[in-house]
Amino acid sequence: MIISSHRDDSVHAVLPKLQERGVPLLWWDEADYPGASTLTAGCLDGHWCQTLTYRGETYDLSKVRAVWDRRPDRPSALEVPEPSQRAFAEHTAKVALSGAYDLMVGARWMPALPQHAAAIDNKLLHLRRATELGLTVVDTVVTNDPEVLVPVWNRTGGRMITKTLEFRPFALDGENGHLYTATVPRRRLTGRHRLRHGPAILQPNVPKAYELRVTVVGEQVFAARIDSQASRMTTVDWRHYHDAKVGYAAYDLPRDIGDRCVRLVAGLGLSFGALDFIVTPDGRYVFLELNVNGQWAFVELRTGMPISDAIADWLAAACVSAAVVADPAGAADARPDVVATARPDLKDSADAH
Repeated sequence: MIISSHRDDSVHAVLPKLQERGVPLLWWDEADYPGASTLTAGCLDGHWCQTLTYRGETYDLSKVRAVWDRRPDRPSALEVPEPSQRAFAEHTAKVALSGAYDLMVGARWMPALPQHAAAIDNKLLHLRRATELGLTVVDTVVTNDPEVLVPVWNRTGGRMITKTLEFRPFALDGENGHLYTATVPRRRLTGRHRLRHGPAILQPNVPKAYELRVTVVGEQVFAARIDSQASRMTTVDWRHYHDAKVGYAAYDLPRDIGDRCVRLVAGLGLSFGALDFIVTPDGRYVFLELNVNGQWAFVELRTGMPISDAIADWLAAACVSAAVVADPAGAADARPDVVATARPDLKDSADAH
């Protein structure tokens, strides 16, 4: 079962791979609930059961063996006209979904159960776990105290960057925007009183030779070198990636660093993670952050690394295991016992976010 927006190009990259592996599946978006789907769960005569009805088909969620919780849109009850009542309906739907997901005990999740992924999606927690695993982490302060800003700035020798605790779009002068990592020049210190209203991450601006995006799928590691210093736009934050000067290439990550990445992801109860590193001019690997459900398709698009195959293999493995248990003698011809539905039109594309 894939839970994601129907506009998600990353899902389109994996769908053909699952079809090649003979895995029947359902692609469903939370935005289709409660307005376009019904979910029924309960305990009858001592047996728990739950079904999802969508596009005229009913699916037994107890038969789902693997779930990829990618990037669903929010539950939607647009047919409820009054705003507060619509908000109530959509909130109730979200609560019902959390309960339903908890009951899917026969499935494994990528990256994790949504409520678990949300609980551990904390940059400070990730930094601490990385430190405990022996990864190099820079001095970090998270604060909304304006009086802390200047001492931290002085400690970095005037080379300080700031970034947000979580990606969150906002409106500025009527246009949508979000904050990138930014340097803090001395003149900006005069506006430090504004920090009171928004906690921020403060760190030294570490010298970079290049940067790495490390994608972990189960126990597989895919490292991509990003030549972020080739363009002024990407020097501080490589997410300004629309510059053709910035090269991407598969990277041979040292074994010990790769092993620590796998242990960091697994230790947080995740099966997937996208990690960011700086490689300094003197060859040190500096861990920046872990993205619990980070983007990866742009890495595959630019480097050719088979991340989509790894995701498909991870999802399909649970179905194959279920088939072997159900029919050991005929395992080679068995089909996984999971839900299936007709697919939307596929397109060969990948996002670059």
